[in-house]
Amino acid sequence: TVVTTGLFITALKRMLNFNAPPLKNTTAEPVWKVLIYDRFGQDIISPLLSVKELRDMGITLHLLLHSDRDPIPDVPAIYFVMPTEENTDRICQDLRNQLYESYYLNFISAISRSKLEDIASAALAANAVNQVTKVFDQYLNFITLEDDMFILCNQNKEHISYHAINKPDIMDTDMEAIMDTIVDSLFCFFVTLGAVPIIRCPRGNAAEMVAVKLDKKLRENLRDARNSLFTGDTMGTGQFSFHRPLFVLADRNLDLATPLHHTWTYQALIHDVLDFHLNRVSVEESQGSEASPAGARPKKKNKKSYDLTGADKFWQKHKGSPFPEVAEAVQEELDTYRAQEDEVKRLKSIMGLEGEDDGAIKVLRKNEKRLIDLHTNVATAVLDHIKSRKLDVYFEYEEKLMSKSTLDKSLLDIISDPDAGTAEDKMRLFLIYYITSQQPPSEADLEQYKKAMVDAGCDLSSLNYIKQWKAFTKMAATPANYGSSGVKPMGLFSRVMNTGSQFVMEGVKNLVLKQHNLPVTRILDNLMEMKSNPVSVLMIISQAIVFVVGGGNYIEYQNLVDYTKARQGKRVLYGCSELFNAAQFMKQLSQLGQK
Repeated sequence: TVVTTGLFITALKRMLNFNAPPLKNTTAEPVWKVLIYDRFGQDIISPLLSVKELRDMGITLHLLLHSDRDPIPDVPAIYFVMPTEENTDRICQDLRNQLYESYYLNFISAISRSKLEDIASAALAANAVNQVTKVFDQYLNFITLEDDMFILCNQNKEHISYHAINKPDIMDTDMEAIMDTIVDSLFCFFVTLGAVPIIRCPRGNAAEMVAVKLDKKLRENLRDARNSLFTGDTMGTGQFSFHRPLFVLADRNLDLATPLHHTWTYQALIHDVLDFHLNRVSVEESQGSEASPAGARPKKKNKKSYDLTGADKFWQKHKGSPFPEVAEAVQEELDTYRAQEDEVKRLKSIMGLEGEDDGAIKVLRKNEKRLIDLHTNVATAVLDHIKSRKLDVYFEYEEKLMSKSTLDKSLLDIISDPDAGTAEDKMRLFLIYYITSQQPPSEADLEQYKKAMVDAGCDLSSLNYIKQWKAFTKMAATPANYGSSGVKPMGLFSRVMNTGSQFVMEGVKNLVLKQHNLPVTRILDNLMEMKSNPVSVLMIISQAIVFVVGGGNYIEYQNLVDYTKARQGKRVLYGCSELFNAAQFMKQLSQLGQK
């Protein structure tokens, strides 16, 4: 299958080449130019194109629109910004100040007629009409994080957050505005994909509101055949051009347990316990074990950032693996690398070549070492959290709660154990118990739990919200089905248990996962396999996009990836209005539950 990220990268490269297809295999120097973007544009480009790739395309400088910029009068400028009033005002100011030789204006979303007229007037007044070479609507108002994953926005995401949609006192006009923002981005997504989807959603929630509005917007665009974005040369660019993809809109309220769940796979763990944002992770570097002299200030920890992208083969192979497997794989890479180093040294000394350097080999080895160091540092940082917070215990216990398996210890014991996890870990665990239980606990039991949680330092406002939510949705009648438990403890770790290992895994359980479908995956499965409607088997669905209104997470994404792997010839993309980890989601629940 053609990878979808490829489509979006192609669209960006075309834009950066003055909206002409980039020439392949040319030795000619690219045209030097500057790129001017706003924060939205920066967020769209940064996960897809590295600084080196931008330079290879002739981008010598990339600057924020609202920063202080010096005139560079002999260079063309490519703008990539949202069509907001403050952005168009600033573009008009640039024209008046004659900052660049020519202006290629690219709007992330479609610009309104009136704002376009403002720019035209400013260009006239500044005598710069000939310099404004092209104006384009790019329809790129979404962020692609993986080949098969996208989010709507990173800037101003609080405007379309779970909290914003579920506020009890929300006005109808505010709700309309939120839905319009979401629909605008989804419309851009399908224009770029070059496909008109078949939309399916559950009734009676925000997802249905999005579905109705998106359907209307797509129909209006198709009706206007001359100006339709889905005809002519735009179609056929996407891999979906022959088959209409299934577009499943789900509502976050369908499953509030998964976003709170402690997880066990590499990418989802990084997002849960480290600072991981738009494919970049920041890790505090350990400063070695030497203590600071008495009375001295404690050493400031350095933060180091790493990009985790498709170019990193180890990441592509292991981001969805259970953490113990990742630790083993990193150790294996490290052992192999050291053995090769020793072998090279041995051969050099036999041949009398010590001290001689092979430039090319050295660069290659350096790159290899850089990736091994990256994953050694990241995995070590994750392991520190697993051990200090007993995250394996939480993960295993929550899996049992969610799959209604027999529990080996009491919930109260974990909440009351001062060595097991942070206050937030305990709160997450209790909320999952409360959400997934058929019968809520008796008042007397609930009081006992609440006392233990308050003693452990928990903020109970998120529980206030979940109680209201559960009563309102009457979830007890049809609780979300989380499938049969996917966890079984394995024997001890082999490679990482030996004393020479980077990873000291004593006390951490070696848990492996059995594939089971989370609620969002179940909905997709029912639709793709025509379980509820066997009559329409004529329409075989091989491509689907699942989108969660109200926010999504890497656990759900990984569950869909695993589901797709087991089904040959199927392709599934995952999208969400925002991507949050459990801490960020808890914060929104707490805001909703504040008395």
